[in-house]
Amino acid sequence: MQTSIKLLRISDVANKTTLAKSTLWLKVARGQFPKPIKLSPAISVWKESDVDAWIDSFCSPTSLKEAA
Repeated sequence: MQTSIKLLRISDVANKTTLAKSTLWLKVARGQFPKPIKLSPAISVWKESDVDAWIDSFCSPTSLKEAA
């Protein structure tokens, strides 16, 4: 049984994270956000599971304690 992998374009990632596209690229460059998969020189995509894991990392009990 295969699991389907959903790929997100930059606009989808920006909507899902509520970050601006430029902020996302800055975070990628700084190693603070998952690197995209290059489908072509002009097309970058992210696995939705990677984006979800990044978002979930801010909701973990450890990160919530650090924010308090």
